[in-house]
Amino acid sequence: MISRDLQKVVVKNLYKRKAIIITGPRQVGKTTMVRELAESSGEKFIWFNGDEPHIRDLLANKSTSELKVLLGKNKLVIIDEAQRIPNIGITIKLIVDNLTDRQVIVTGSSSLDIASELNEPLTGRKYEYRMFPLSFNEMVNETSYLEEKQLLEKRMIYGYYPGIINAIGEERELLGFLADSYLYKDIFTLGNIKKPRLLENLLQALALQVGNEVITNELSNLLAVDNATIERYINLLEKTFVIFQLPSLSRNMRNEIKKGRKIYFYDLGIRNAIINNFNSLNLRQDKGALWENYIIVERMKYRIVNSIYSNDFFWRTHTQQEIDFIEEYDGKLFAYEFKWNPTKKARFPNSFKTAYPNCETELINSRNYENFIWKDLANSK
Repeated sequence: MISRDLQKVVVKNLYKRKAIIITGPRQVGKTTMVRELAESSGEKFIWFNGDEPHIRDLLANKSTSELKVLLGKNKLVIIDEAQRIPNIGITIKLIVDNLTDRQVIVTGSSSLDIASELNEPLTGRKYEYRMFPLSFNEMVNETSYLEEKQLLEKRMIYGYYPGIINAIGEERELLGFLADSYLYKDIFTLGNIKKPRLLENLLQALALQVGNEVITNELSNLLAVDNATIERYINLLEKTFVIFQLPSLSRNMRNEIKKGRKIYFYDLGIRNAIINNFNSLNLRQDKGALWENYIIVERMKYRIVNSIYSNDFFWRTHTQQEIDFIEEYDGKLFAYEFKWNPTKKARFPNSFKTAYPNCETELINSRNYENFIWKDLANSK
């Protein structure tokens, strides 16, 4: 099994009288990682699978005394696919508050129900982490720095899903299966989708707009559906970890776009499967967009294991001046331009520098990107 960086983060926070919540897309390895963690912990553990109806009945609406009997002497309590269990937040709260020698670990492949079930009951009682497909850093640790560098183009085409990494020669078929089956499972189950074809058309439209500002009215006209439906479906796709949104930064200038957004995919293999384009980069018109999506997602993975908590934006004006990506943390702004071609120069508009004089700027390209996404760079060369 490929070692996951998130496992080390979780282990450091065990037995601190807080539940640990791990969310993320299906098939990224949440269950595998938690099982490895439990089996290597040295503690007795009990496992509940929320996909099973009798488990949902077993855990719903239990008193503290009933939970104590149910858990027995097990110190580690794993609740997999917890979003399927009614009132699971109250159940976990009772364990955290009253059975303080137990550690609860919860996984969920959808935040549609996880957020409403857990946020209020577990306020101040949880650590919450998002699990992604595999990362550049994890694959370097599994193979080598040189090998992963050589596979960069392949990762931008086929992505980092664990089931795809080692499926040499079968990537397209398996990604098609993932995109057709697992991608929609939680959306259809939890979102009450009435127009599945519309959802597929919207995904294709979003996949083709990666790196560009997404305008709801344009999508509405393209798909012949009202704005409210477009927004609802985008929200469902985000809550089930298919896509994520990047808002525009607007604080100082009247000319800044104030309510803009870009949309990216958590995995490029899924994105490319949606539009059925697995061509090599030298045959593609979208390699700049692929690079932008790739580097932002890898940066998000990097920040989780390095405890960097950031607000993220892009920046654009009504006169089409633009910066690809901006992070805000520790009270500072950091602006980045992404260029696949290492010979291209970055342009940070003077108007931006004037409006945000203390913002640091940097160009990230296919030659220097390791510093941006690889936590072991300084000690590994």
